[in-house]
Amino acid sequence: MRSVAMLAASVLSAVTIGAGATQAHAQQESTTATAQHAMLMGTTTASYFWDDSSGRAGDTGLPAAGKPMQKGLVASPSWPLMTEGYVMYQGKKLPFFVGDRGPGDPSSRGVMLDLDAKTFAELTGGSFNAHTLGVDGVGGNGHIKVDYVVTKWGDGVGKKNYPVSYSSGAWAEKDAGPAVMPVSAENG
Repeated sequence: MRSVAMLAASVLSAVTIGAGATQAHAQQESTTATAQHAMLMGTTTASYFWDDSSGRAGDTGLPAAGKPMQKGLVASPSWPLMTEGYVMYQGKKLPFFVGDRGPGDPSSRGVMLDLDAKTFAELTGGSFNAHTLGVDGVGGNGHIKVDYVVTKWGDGVGKKNYPVSYSSGAWAEKDAGPAVMPVSAENG
């Protein structure tokens, strides 16, 4: 009986070690795949918005891409609509797609992404307030520094490179030559 128990313990230990190695390998492959698919990486200041097409809280109606407001929809002052990627803040990583234009004037002061309020709330530990269309529980903090990774450029007009201010007009120009990541950033 004792030898059966020892054999079972040995098998369980081997399975656990094998599973750990498999998980570590899968995690490494995932990180490598993500880095290989990065079209552009950077850091910027992000704000938040929520347009419910009601005109309240300063919203301007349906987002520019024609998609309804939803979690993951961001506004960019210069990237093509339907550009995809993810943002990271304090260890949290969430996907996005560019579905709107903006922020307007704040982009001239370095605010280059306008996250949807639900994503902003999840990243910061706040909560989305459906009545005010704002984020509660963040101490009035409406701006955060985020890292971003673009994984796919949208097909439309816009600058396929580091974001520039809305006033530059890059959002209205077709950019045929996307940014090329430096070799050190790709292998990073």
